[in-house]
Amino acid sequence: MNDEFKGKSGKVKVMYVRDEDGGQKPNPRTGKGGRPAARQEDNRRSGPRSSARNNEEGGRSGARSSAPRGASNTERGRSFGRRDDRGDDNRSFGDSPWRTVSRPPVADDSQLDEAANKPVIDPEQIRRQRQEETRVYGENACQALFLSRPESIVRAWFIQSVTPRFRETLRWLAANRKAYHVVEDAELTKASGTEHHGGVCFIIKKRMGMPVTEWLTKAPTKDCVLALEDVSNPHNLGGIMRSCAHFGVKGLLVNDASLLESGAAVRTAEGGAEHVQAISGESFADGLEAFRKAGYTIVTTSSHEGTPLAKAELPAKMVLVLGQEREGLSDSAFQQGDLSLSIGGTGNVESLNVSVATGILLAEWWRQNA
Repeated sequence: MNDEFKGKSGKVKVMYVRDEDGGQKPNPRTGKGGRPAARQEDNRRSGPRSSARNNEEGGRSGARSSAPRGASNTERGRSFGRRDDRGDDNRSFGDSPWRTVSRPPVADDSQLDEAANKPVIDPEQIRRQRQEETRVYGENACQALFLSRPESIVRAWFIQSVTPRFRETLRWLAANRKAYHVVEDAELTKASGTEHHGGVCFIIKKRMGMPVTEWLTKAPTKDCVLALEDVSNPHNLGGIMRSCAHFGVKGLLVNDASLLESGAAVRTAEGGAEHVQAISGESFADGLEAFRKAGYTIVTTSSHEGTPLAKAELPAKMVLVLGQEREGLSDSAFQQGDLSLSIGGTGNVESLNVSVATGILLAEWWRQNA
């Protein structure tokens, strides 16, 4: 049953619902009767002017009610939605006609806590992800990587000045839903881990080393493979990969294929890293032996003994073995050689940098067999 309370204008001011016995349930939002909530709603809708008017007329209209003039205080309280404490109404708020639901009910506190907590990140998953990914940077290196294997890119950062030269890369990243960011230099330095980022940095999936057996199944008639024993300096590796790309050497037998994917090595290679493939065997010695059995000549180097490079005849299929500068080749690797070469010079220095020596040796192989 609906009762009305009208002002001078004749418009409805208050609407409420009675219980069967004439009482009214409290509003679950306020915990009070229906009258305060209705008045509050009326004020929100009518705005400041209506509120002022209501306050002005409060003395006159507030004293009148839809209840009969002679009604008791209890009856008037009910007519305005105020609950009568002496009534028999003991029903719960769930029966109230004013009840609204703004969110799905929660079964218990444990679900609420679980929803509030952030998802737990598995440390083992992070470790595996870091092993599978690496950062590369440098404009030429990243341009070459995008042209060679764009699908390996996971995320990218650019500074504004290089974006015009990476238009195709940006289009591809957007089309394939790959995350990229245009940032300030300081943020790119933080993302790449170096100040020598060249304005761009990619996070990429690492390439795995190719087994020797797989390489041999598709090796060309003329094939020079470079074998690096314990060479780990990224700048030397970058220079070596750049020389390999220049002279057409595509295979590098290494102990750890991931060394060729380091950011500093790829940047130093200036795009050359995309033209070489890491090769891996069960061990370095086993890899050399597999190549020998396949008809390759194992060529070692020495700064003190060996055939001078200018007088040597380099075979069309060979594995050129080089070691780190300080120690050179190990005895076991040196003994596996079929031919030993030396690079003549003034003797003012003990030896050449390994990347420089690689360039000289590969240039001679290219001259004789290109």
